[in-house]
Amino acid sequence: MSELLSTQLIVARLEAESKEDVLRVLFGKLYNAGFVKQSFLGGVIKREDRFPTGLQLNKYGVALPHTDVEHVIRPALAVATLLKPVVFRNMAEPSKEVRVNVVFMIALTKSGDQIETLQQLAYLLQNDVAVERIVDAKRGDEIIEIVKSTPLISN
Repeated sequence: MSELLSTQLIVARLEAESKEDVLRVLFGKLYNAGFVKQSFLGGVIKREDRFPTGLQLNKYGVALPHTDVEHVIRPALAVATLLKPVVFRNMAEPSKEVRVNVVFMIALTKSGDQIETLQQLAYLLQNDVAVERIVDAKRGDEIIEIVKSTPLISN
């Protein structure tokens, strides 16, 4: 998973008013760096409406927005940590809201890779110390180092 990260795709301490703001910023990072097609943002928003990706962890909320592989040129993972949480709908209970502090936007070119990446993210997110360090990070390189130094499944 760490090979999908680069500092150009990370926004630490983003000021956003809504999930749409966050999705637009992360899409912009991915699009401008040539990882995704113009259609990616619409695909993410549409999928998020049908299949929400907000997860409530012990202390923080996290979202894992993604869409179909047809919208992706090269695989990548864009990340935003938020100065103040924004609301996403809960993955397990879509009628409930989750106040999200960290967003991992997933862009993959093969459907099978999605399961492995989601498993690795789930493993990372079970580590409360790692999540807290990610939330507190002030720079993208710090976030990459935290991910790299946290043991992940089949890494």
